[in-house]
Amino acid sequence: MKKTALSHIHEQLGAKMVPFAGYNMPVSYESVTIEHENVRNNLGVFDVSHMGEFLVTGPQALELLQKIGSNDASKVVDGQAQYTCMPNEKGGIVDDLIIYRFNAEKWLLVVNASNIEKDWNWITSHNTMNAELRDISEDYSLLAIQGPKAIEAMQSLTSEDLSAIKFYNFKVSDFAGVEHVIISATGYTGSGGFEIYCKNSEVEQVWNRVMEAGAAYGIKPIGLAARDTLRLEMGFCLYGNDIDETTSPIEAGLGWITKFNHDFVNKEVLQEQKEEGVTRKLIGFELTERGIPRQGYDIVDAEGLKIGHVTSGTMSPSLQKGIGLGYVGKEHSKTGTDIFIQIRKKAVAATIVKPPFYKK
Repeated sequence: MKKTALSHIHEQLGAKMVPFAGYNMPVSYESVTIEHENVRNNLGVFDVSHMGEFLVTGPQALELLQKIGSNDASKVVDGQAQYTCMPNEKGGIVDDLIIYRFNAEKWLLVVNASNIEKDWNWITSHNTMNAELRDISEDYSLLAIQGPKAIEAMQSLTSEDLSAIKFYNFKVSDFAGVEHVIISATGYTGSGGFEIYCKNSEVEQVWNRVMEAGAAYGIKPIGLAARDTLRLEMGFCLYGNDIDETTSPIEAGLGWITKFNHDFVNKEVLQEQKEEGVTRKLIGFELTERGIPRQGYDIVDAEGLKIGHVTSGTMSPSLQKGIGLGYVGKEHSKTGTDIFIQIRKKAVAATIVKPPFYKK
């Protein structure tokens, strides 16, 4: 079991630690609800150093990214990030990821922790143009500082004007007494904030300074459980739940990151799906009765016939109702449709809604 550079701090803080993607990670410190609400109302800091980072450099860097990615990386400018996915050859998704452009010949790819080895092998197998690749996952740490008070609370730690960094843009600057830190206006919570990339040797100093600067603003350390409820309230896909090797980006509602103006792996099949339609779709739903939907539960119609399955579900701390994502047949996917979630022996009523579930 791997540890992040901050594992000892999480243990000192009394975090409940669980195995996740080969790492011993903090799932919660106080409670999911307390941590979730603190991010929505104040700010919280997540250690997400288990994520993978690949450097792609050289004159062929963009060519490689265009080949493996569904989104159009040529539209990204220096200092900008882009959400994309890597389609496989069967119509599914190898992984979803964020790419960062430093300049035309230097890019950073941030991939899901559970897919680091798989992604590396996939990208290298398609690197026929000989772009330079480096896996720096083991050397770098990642903190997510998320919440509406993040800018105000963290401004004293950097000479960079945090309010000037637009969403999905980043700066390389000083932060918490460390030079050359990536400050990225990205995140997985829908409550604003930043992601901070630094070396493992620097992250404890950064963590301590972040906690000190945030103390007056109500900062708390946040575990992976609240990270999941926060992202689900926004309707963000989680790899391994809502998207995987068997789900196409078109089915998953990720047509907006699937651009057909460049050649990429399996472009023809996805273009056909876009033009002719798909047989199933990822939908969001809210329970209209009490209950908690869970991954794997059947979605049924009024007659009790199975029409799909839940891929992510929880009791929303912000909305105080059960919410979830799941795949249903296209004919059942219209917003406003009444459906039922089979929770043990009871079919619990729900309605299809368009995410995000949580609106500021």
